[in-house]
Amino acid sequence: MATFLSRLGRFAFRRRGLVVLLWLLALVGAGVAASTAAAPPADTFSMPGTESQKAFDLLQEKFPDARADGAAARVVIRAPGTEKLTSPTRRAQVEQLVKDLSATPQVARVAGPFEAKAVSADGTTAYAYVTYEAGATALTDAAHDGLDDAMEEARDAGLAVEAGGDAVKIEQAMSGTGEKLGILVSAVVLLLTFGSLVAAGMPLLTAVIGVGIGVSGITALAATFGLSSTTSMLATMIGLAVGIDYALFIVSRYRSEITEGRERAEAASRAVGTAGSAVVFAGLTVIIALAGLAVVDVPMLTKMGLTAAGTVAIAVLVAITLVPALLGFAPVRVLARRDRKQYTGKPLSKRQQRAAAKRAARRRPNLGARWAGLVLRHPVAVLLLGVVSLGAVAVPAASLELGLPGEGSMAPHTTQRKAYDMLSDAFGPGFNGPLTVTVEAEDARTAAARVRTALEGVRGVDAVSPATVNPSGDTALVTVVPATGPTDGRTEDLVRSLRGMTEGLESSSGASEILVAGQTAMLIDFSRTLDDALLPYLALVVGLAFLLLMLVFRSLLVPLKAALGFLLSVSAALGAVVAVFQWGWLADLFGVDQPGPVMSTLPIFMIGVVFGLAMDYEVFLVSRIREAYVHGARPGEAVATGFRYGGRVVGAAAIIMTSVFSGFVVEDNDFVKMIGFGLAAAVLFDAFVVRMAIVPALFALLGTSAWWLPKWLDRLLPNIDVEGEKLNRQPAIPSEYPARENHLVG
Repeated sequence: MATFLSRLGRFAFRRRGLVVLLWLLALVGAGVAASTAAAPPADTFSMPGTESQKAFDLLQEKFPDARADGAAARVVIRAPGTEKLTSPTRRAQVEQLVKDLSATPQVARVAGPFEAKAVSADGTTAYAYVTYEAGATALTDAAHDGLDDAMEEARDAGLAVEAGGDAVKIEQAMSGTGEKLGILVSAVVLLLTFGSLVAAGMPLLTAVIGVGIGVSGITALAATFGLSSTTSMLATMIGLAVGIDYALFIVSRYRSEITEGRERAEAASRAVGTAGSAVVFAGLTVIIALAGLAVVDVPMLTKMGLTAAGTVAIAVLVAITLVPALLGFAPVRVLARRDRKQYTGKPLSKRQQRAAAKRAARRRPNLGARWAGLVLRHPVAVLLLGVVSLGAVAVPAASLELGLPGEGSMAPHTTQRKAYDMLSDAFGPGFNGPLTVTVEAEDARTAAARVRTALEGVRGVDAVSPATVNPSGDTALVTVVPATGPTDGRTEDLVRSLRGMTEGLESSSGASEILVAGQTAMLIDFSRTLDDALLPYLALVVGLAFLLLMLVFRSLLVPLKAALGFLLSVSAALGAVVAVFQWGWLADLFGVDQPGPVMSTLPIFMIGVVFGLAMDYEVFLVSRIREAYVHGARPGEAVATGFRYGGRVVGAAAIIMTSVFSGFVVEDNDFVKMIGFGLAAAVLFDAFVVRMAIVPALFALLGTSAWWLPKWLDRLLPNIDVEGEKLNRQPAIPSEYPARENHLVG
């Protein structure tokens, strides 16, 4: 592996013009494809194989005229004070509102409250149901403005009017502030790390190019594969973070090779052969973790995982090809200003290289080496402090509550939340989360009537609507309004109770199949889906990554401690998410308008992403330790050497990745905000507590046992040479362009 990548790095360095041209053509081509592609679809949520999805598919098939292709809005009206909407004056105002709504662009039909008997028992509250000719993503600004204007006129008349539904515009568009903020902080960290504008700008430039190609590709394929805008945002978040980090490691290793006296093309070759090998295997672990989300069998998670994995793959290719090509254009300017003069002449001789290496070894230990020395002197104390600290942060994760996004979890000031609360107050808490019962039978009307009679007597049921039968008479729909809200635990108990009754109801009513669906039912089904998929997913991802790390480090204990460290990191990150987004701790600081249940898709997605990122730092840091150990250093010396050369870079990479993820916390999109916070916390915990403290403490305690591998297994495993041992045995390849390379000063 190291030999192949070394040759690739040398080729990219020498043929830099060709390599840069090919990447620019890829960027332009992806951009053109994206600009000519159809608009991405709206976010959808489906769970194949669950009862809720089966009921939804049945309704789509049996009630084709009622398919939810068009957007809808539920406009809620409340009379002021103690007045009633049934009074002549207020009734006239409501009917005027219905007329105004009917006249707005793209409206197909408006069902007024008096026509649909949608008035509360006390006469103070009612709602009109507006259906549109186009879907939510196809509604024009004129349609949105028309709805707003009609509501505003009714408010001017003295009515309280709010609206919910997918036709109501949600002010949660991605502003791009997160990316800009993350890039800005990354630039500052890179400049402080490298002391060179060129070196600081190179990882940023290559990361932006990689993300540009990846996101443009996603946009181009969005309409074909049903990829929503949220999908591309998550790919941007992860692709930008790993893209900067991967380029950072290549550039850092190149600078290290140059300071040891190597010729420029050779330095680029060795940088890609060593650090590039770590980048490839770190990227593979991230790709495995993200692509493994397909095991969960939730299409939204699968799309998010695969698109993010594709963007990470592009970031790896950029790091091992485009980065060395750009180094060829500025081989000396990537060095700190104070170091440039001594590297602008001819390459050092072998004797001078050895002298340069000795001078480098005699330098005062840097912060990374001093920190490693501290940990090596007090391994037990550092280990206990790290584990106990992360365990304490992880405690809130035991109270994790999952929920699906809805209008009831929106900020209190939004019109959707106000409409939700008005309906709950007037029609009962279960009105916003009705359950849908589908009845299939030869005589669906008769069977549904019997089912309705049985359901009316169930405890926890507030009301049951008359059955709606499809034209062929073989399927009926019954709506059940619970007495409690959709997120109430008693509603979950009701769903389970109703589902437990279906077999008996099928026998007594003559129905062939009865299904129970709805928002609460969907949450139950999703939780069951996650429970069923979590162990297979972890087994697949952790198992493949364990094998990969065993190949890389030729050890059984190193992959094991990497996996255990990941469990600490992800648990602590989930604990932080629960504390902020569910309990509301520091909610104002992080812009959390409405604390509530954690998004149901977040834990499984965080597990996948955090595992991949945790293995990133494990590979980057431990590969440097392994390299020193293979080249003859004692265990303690190997750890100190790894931190001397890799500690500062890993720390900078972690700060960069944290800043990229943290930038998305300022976005309005709730899911992006939550996942940005969770990933930022996970990277902080994993990089600075697990990899920087717990890992070296364990190495100090284990000694040479850390690298133990049974001899029979050592013979079976192929030697992929990530640490570049074979490169030290290879003769230097003479330069094909001596004049150009010896005098190029960058």
